[in-house]
Amino acid sequence: MASLGLGGPLIYGNAPLGSMQNRRRRTPPRLACHVAGKTTSAEAVVVRRSGNYRPSVWDENYIHSLENKYAKQSQFQDRAKLLEEHVRNMLDGTEGSLKQLELIDTLQRLGLSHHFGREIKSILQKIYTGRQENDTRTPKTEDLHAIALEFRLLRQHGFTVSQDVFDVIKNEKEYETFIEDLDDSVKGLLSLYEASYLSTKSDTKLKEIRSYSTKRLRDFMIESGKNDENESYIHEMMVRSLEMPYHWRTSRLEARWYIDVYGKTKDMNPLLLEFAKLDFNITQASYQEDLKDVSRWWSNTGLKKLHFARDRILENYFWTVELFHEPEFAYHRQKHTIVNALVTTIDDIYDIYGTIEELQQFTEIIRKWDVNLLDELPEYMRSCFLVLYNETNQIGHDILRDKKFNVIPYLKKAWADLADSYLKEAKWHKSGYKPRFEEYIENAWISISAPVILTHTYCILSDRISKETFDTISENSDPIVRSSSVVLRVANDLGTSPDELARGDVLKSMQCYMHETGASEEEAREHMTTGVISDAWDEMNYNITARGSSVDSRFFGVALDLGRMAQCMYQYGDGHGCPDIALTVDRAHSLLFDPVPLD
Repeated sequence: MASLGLGGPLIYGNAPLGSMQNRRRRTPPRLACHVAGKTTSAEAVVVRRSGNYRPSVWDENYIHSLENKYAKQSQFQDRAKLLEEHVRNMLDGTEGSLKQLELIDTLQRLGLSHHFGREIKSILQKIYTGRQENDTRTPKTEDLHAIALEFRLLRQHGFTVSQDVFDVIKNEKEYETFIEDLDDSVKGLLSLYEASYLSTKSDTKLKEIRSYSTKRLRDFMIESGKNDENESYIHEMMVRSLEMPYHWRTSRLEARWYIDVYGKTKDMNPLLLEFAKLDFNITQASYQEDLKDVSRWWSNTGLKKLHFARDRILENYFWTVELFHEPEFAYHRQKHTIVNALVTTIDDIYDIYGTIEELQQFTEIIRKWDVNLLDELPEYMRSCFLVLYNETNQIGHDILRDKKFNVIPYLKKAWADLADSYLKEAKWHKSGYKPRFEEYIENAWISISAPVILTHTYCILSDRISKETFDTISENSDPIVRSSSVVLRVANDLGTSPDELARGDVLKSMQCYMHETGASEEEAREHMTTGVISDAWDEMNYNITARGSSVDSRFFGVALDLGRMAQCMYQYGDGHGCPDIALTVDRAHSLLFDPVPLD
């Protein structure tokens, strides 16, 4: 899937990322003939491809040397607990629905809302109930910002709210703001723009609103200056929102960015800002401990010695932080890092190194899940299958011990389905077959590995495992899993396909669409973003309310966050496969290593 992805020393912040003396560049594997992993001159030469993947830019010794004062000095935790109670009192004491909504939105943007889940749900329930009982509103009593913010937060938290609430700002022909003041208009338009991304497929009005608000914001970008601090803040918010809407952004990276921006606002609360900084740094300390553990695990597996495969343990961990950002989810982050690392290695076996005959053999053994067949595999596949077998069974053991449910059959099936999808793509490549777009997607949403990831998520995360839900996920018929997978697949393809095509990979989504329709590259890219990805988000948004309590809400949140992380990781290219993309490295560094200054 090419998925869960030089010069002198690289140094970001205070962290040395290695040097050329310590990081010898890998060279493509020499052509050799392999029989069950052994070279012999008696057989024909086996020509194998190379991904020419660069070595990791992250120095393992630096990771293990990390010492974080926020993990060791109790005064930080004590101060954070005190501030948490202060903010809880703020939530309880804030009057007026708009002020409450704005505080909730600020807490979410600062990465603090997980501390106050019960309080936030209670406030939103009261606002929702009040609106249901008295749903008469006019532009005279509520402004655009209030309507849009309420709509976005209620929908985000699973409440059913009609798009018709925006009819108050529409005349006979088009949507228009009813506020004349420039600053307030921009604030309202921003809220309107962000709310439009909570649309579902049937919300045609929200699609009109999105088009309208995008155009108006771009006009304001041209017209407005940055003469005072508040205008500077509004300008930064406009730039970031137009680059990618808030609903599509990852929570922890957004929190790190917003902490800096929030400090520039004229109504900034100093105690709230202090709590956000402390909480970010304390949480970061827990990430560093996780990273030491998974880095040690990765080295002990021996899989990083497979010269053709990507050494991406930090990137594989980076994905999990956005799925399970709370400190108490260390087990979840570590297990999902293991899953991601295995996906990356197995993907490279199918995409890069294995022959069709070897891949068929490997797929069959994964399907049979029989360690007694290990000796039938080529040597380079043996350690990979054994690690896969042991780690999957260990997770199964943990779940059986703690939740009294045998998940191993479901995990085995998920890995077998992934292997089958990889094998199909390998056969397509070998035969030169060019699939139609829909044919490609039907296989590729599985080969991107999201079903494997989310199957593990459900069994690890859910307190009450439902056989019915597990069966739906296992049979690849869950719309949440499918939609998240499509976002991950298309975002991955948009960021990685040039490199993959250059090494001779199967056509990706954009190229399949171009080949089938005759569209230009620009038209195909636009269709992938505003068509395929946007439609998948519409489906996930619909399921926020339609599924209700039929599936664990935290599991659903992970499905959304997987799509968000995909759009983050591949926003500037292959942030997983090409570890030295500067903006991706900077993001990982800010999240995992650089504490927020408290001054």
